[in-house]
Order: sequence, then structure tokens, then C-alpha cells
Amino acid sequence: MENSRRDFLKTSSLAAASVYLGAMGFAAKSYGRILGANDRVRMGVVGFSDRFRNSHLPSFMQHYKELNFEIVAVSDIWKLRREEGQAYLKSKFDHDVSACRNNDELYAIKNIDGVFLSTADFQHALLCAEAVKAGCDVYCEKPFAETMDDAIFALKTVKDSDRIVQIGSQRRSGSNYKAAEQFIKSGQFGPITMVELTWNVNQPGRWRRPALVAKCKAEDLDWKRFLLNRPHEDFDPRKYLEYRLFWPYSSGQPGQWMSHQIDTVHWFTGLQHPRSVVANGGIYTWKDGRRNWDTTTAVFDYGPADDLSTGFQVVFMSRMSNGDENPKEIYYSNGGTLNLNTNKITPEGGLTERAAKEMGLQANLLPVKDLSELAMKVESGANTGGDPLTSAHVRNFMECMRSRQQPNAPVEAGYYHSIANIMTNAAIHTGAKATFDTTTQQVMANGKVFKY
Repeated sequence: MENSRRDFLKTSSLAAASVYLGAMGFAAKSYGRILGANDRVRMGVVGFSDRFRNSHLPSFMQHYKELNFEIVAVSDIWKLRREEGQAYLKSKFDHDVSACRNNDELYAIKNIDGVFLSTADFQHALLCAEAVKAGCDVYCEKPFAETMDDAIFALKTVKDSDRIVQIGSQRRSGSNYKAAEQFIKSGQFGPITMVELTWNVNQPGRWRRPALVAKCKAEDLDWKRFLLNRPHEDFDPRKYLEYRLFWPYSSGQPGQWMSHQIDTVHWFTGLQHPRSVVANGGIYTWKDGRRNWDTTTAVFDYGPADDLSTGFQVVFMSRMSNGDENPKEIYYSNGGTLNLNTNKITPEGGLTERAAKEMGLQANLLPVKDLSELAMKVESGANTGGDPLTSAHVRNFMECMRSRQQPNAPVEAGYYHSIANIMTNAAIHTGAKATFDTTTQQVMANGKVFKY
């Protein structure tokens, strides 16, 4: 699969993606700028979003003085956010910050070493590729991509460069998740038989921004740049500010929440994508004009593509009603359970000695293992501040910008979670079982390549 992927990426003619970026008019910088130990690292911000303001920035501020970093510019296509971002960052760092109307202006500034990228979901892959072509390292929010064409183009762009890209899958910087990965890969857990992932959030205003929507006017926003390569639609401030409700600007629950959790499946097992996905759900509660479901159940089949006799099932369930704000990730084997909420490995549910004896088998119960001393709490709220996971993940990115070592969540992690995300979206939009063609690197449903 890896060889076919490389061959495909080398020979694919995704000229359209080049057109998208070429139309932005930026000039590529040299990849050769090497940071010395005493050089101050100059960062830019692509999109002054809530995610950046409430999570990336507090995390960055915990480390920037020690690591000798600074933020010097912010780019936002909306005048209100651009001016807010400039004023807010100046107040935090007590020096001038450039306000850029778009990324052309941002990358025209000399010596921008890296960027924090947290724009609308569908833009991440192309804007990551744009930043890399401009010579910048990138902290790129998830989901990495919402279409395979975007994912393929961005992956190739990054791999053809020497830039550092950290995908915002911050679980990969959590000590409890690292301990779980090591335990599973050691073989002590036994073969995984099932994984249950849930993420329920009962916050009616979570993705609705009516007060802000009322302030958003067409004359203050570069709507054409917002759309990038998506089909033309007339200006709509809801689609700009509440994009998570509207396909094809976001897949909603799969891209926002499932992409975090399914990434641990890939990380813990070494598998790159599901063999198949089916999904069901609908808009059951919030009849507010949204296109994306408020309740989703997706079922995945994972295992080697060349050995259908082995594998396991993953179930992702998410609802935007009756939510306990406590995302769950539970791994099962025939010997017990690994629970990443309690941070414990237990023999619960495993094959007992009595049951084994009845069938002439040997019991295989797991010992109790407590990971709580290593645990970092997973925050489900949107405004988590500098929560420990994100803080550790941002620091890892900053350190890798200096060391030039690969970060905890390299671009491949984003590419693989994007495959699972797009397969889920294909199942949602077609009602069919979605599969993945490893030769073409495309998601298939009803015998056709899935497109938006």
C-alpha cells in the first residue's frame, strides 16, 4: 500500500490544486533558512479564530519566552477579526503586530518562520500547502482535509519540502495516550476486538454565532478567498462563521471530533485507514437550517487489507443533545479493557478462568494497570485555554521548529485521519458502504469516487 501511495502521489496530476494556490499570488520562499539556537523565531497567525485565541495562543504564551519565539503578524480575510487580532496580540506581546488582509500580504513579510493555521475546516490542507510553499513551518488544525484531492495535494507538497508540520491532533502529546500506545504495541493488551468512541455535546450555541453573524458584512470580507476551490455560493455570513454546520465547508461531527479519536486508532495499531465505513443519523434536534447532522453513528471495519479473517470494529457515536461533555475512548481485547477516561487497564470483560475452562481454553485476563499518574485530562469544551494536551502539543511543535525533528503528529497523521473522515462523509452523503482504493488514494461509494 505504501509503495502504491508513493507512486500515485508522484504521478498524480492534481493540477487543479496548483491552480487554487497559484491564484493566491504568493511567491515561494527558499526552504534553506536555518534557525540558530539564539535566533528569535517569528510566527504568523492565519485566521484569528476562537481556536487560536482560546487555545493555541494561551499554550504558546506558556513557552514563547523560554524558547525565544514571538508573534509578528496576523492574517484574516474579515476586517473585524483582523483588527481584533492585531489589537489583541499587541496587548499580549507589547510590540507592533502586522495586520494582513490575506496570506499574500502575510508571506510578503520577510522572515516569517512559521504559522498557526486555524481557519475553516475545508481550508486547512490547501492553506497548509500554501504556507509550506512560502517557506513556513505550520501548526495545522484538524481536520487536515475534507476531500482526498486536497489531502493528496497537501501531503505531496509537505513531503517535497523540508518544512515541519504539526497536525492539531494533541492526543499524540498526552502522556496517558503515549502509555496506552506503548502498552498496546507491546502485545500485552492482546488483539483489539472493538473500540468505542463517543463525543456528546449539549450546547445549542456551540457552532451557532448569531450575534457575530449580524456583524459580518460582504464589503468587509473577501468571500472569494474564503470559498477557495469549493463551488460558488452567494455570500452568506452563516456559512462563513457557522461553517461547521454546512457541507462542503465542514463535515461537522466527523471532522471536528471523530478526527481526534480515530487518530488514536491509527496511532495505536499502525493501520492507516478503515477497510470500510457505514453511517446513519440525521438532524433530529436542531432545525436551524444546518446541512450537517446533529446525531451521527459511524461503524468502521479495521484490519489488514490482505487478510479479512482478522480485524476489529470501531464505533463512533456523537450527538448534539443530552451530552455529558465527556468524550469517551474505550479499547477492548479478549483479556480486558483499556479506558482512556479512567486511565486504567483492567481485566473487565475479559475471558475468565471459569468461562475458559468450560471450553477447554486458557484464561487471559489482563492485570490492573493504573495510568492516572501519567494522565492529562481531555477537555471537551471549545474554550479550554492552555489545556495540558494542547500546551504540550504546541511546545512539541516549537521545539521541532528548532531541532528539525519530526513532531508528534506529522502530516501523515492528518492524511490518515482524513481518509477515515472522508470515508465517513461518503457513507453519510450516499447511504452506501464507503471503501478506500489504495491505488488511486480515493474514497469509493456506490462504485464511484466520492466528491462533494
